[in-house]
Amino acid sequence: MQHAPLAYHDVKTAADRIAGRVRPVAVAPTEPGAFGDVEVRLALELLQFTGTFKARGALNFVEAHREAGTLPEAGVTIASGGNAGVACAWAARRAGARSTVFLPATAPDVKVRRLRELGADVRLVGSEYAEAAAACEEFAARSGALASHAYDHPLIAAGAGTLFEEIHRRVPGLDTVVVAVGGGGLLAGVATAARAHGVRTVAVEPENCRALHAALEAGHPVDVPVRSVAADSLGARRVSADALAVAQDDSVRPVLVPDAAIVRTRRLLWEERRLAVEHGAAAALAAVLPPEGPGHGYRAEPGEKICVVLCGANTDPADLAA
Repeated sequence: MQHAPLAYHDVKTAADRIAGRVRPVAVAPTEPGAFGDVEVRLALELLQFTGTFKARGALNFVEAHREAGTLPEAGVTIASGGNAGVACAWAARRAGARSTVFLPATAPDVKVRRLRELGADVRLVGSEYAEAAAACEEFAARSGALASHAYDHPLIAAGAGTLFEEIHRRVPGLDTVVVAVGGGGLLAGVATAARAHGVRTVAVEPENCRALHAALEAGHPVDVPVRSVAADSLGARRVSADALAVAQDDSVRPVLVPDAAIVRTRRLLWEERRLAVEHGAAAALAAVLPPEGPGHGYRAEPGEKICVVLCGANTDPADLAA
């Protein structure tokens, strides 16, 4: 979709709009020496409402339209059975608005139940996301419902960027923030805010879900195959134009991590900290642990102060048990 490039002003406006309506992020230190002479802190956004950072963007989107008087009687609609759909339903309920969520008939029952618990009208369509998305688009045109998006919208990305504003206040002297990348909403918002404060952003993708890397190579967003243990949250086939734009700036460092490192890091977070995170959240921390091989991860400078965003907890913990 076409819109003005995301700006720091958009993030600041979002921060004012959702202040007091989301859970402030907790930032936890890691043990001294755990990362050598690099200081690493963890932003525990997995504790956010709905279990992910997506609540920020969804709330900013819904509230902006409510304030402008453009939230229709038909409410909000989105095609997503994942974190974005849950966040959209949650934000709509907070605003007293309807939500209609489209997802494939193959979606897990647990996601369907959660959406219905939040008051969403759940529509199961087809066997693939593309079919659900097409049905959502047709529904919006027919009903007048306001169409939202999982990541490719300036209000969604700006809401995600409010996370960095909180991190920056909690970590004086921060050099680098590390985020996982799927479609790029979190990256676009966080990197926009981080750049305004002179902070570097490391953008982490699984090596086989590399929509951002492919877009950087092509010079524009392109479709890519997705094959990763983290594809449930980082499996966007195409990155947003806003994410590509911020990633082309020198303040952003794109890196890749293999699935083996993601799985190992997720288990490490459980065993050492009792944090049950999504594979997508583990991908961010995997990037700053000792690399699995050449070309993987982020090599920090001695004395660098880093904050890693653990962005979500909507996961099945059954495979974390020792």
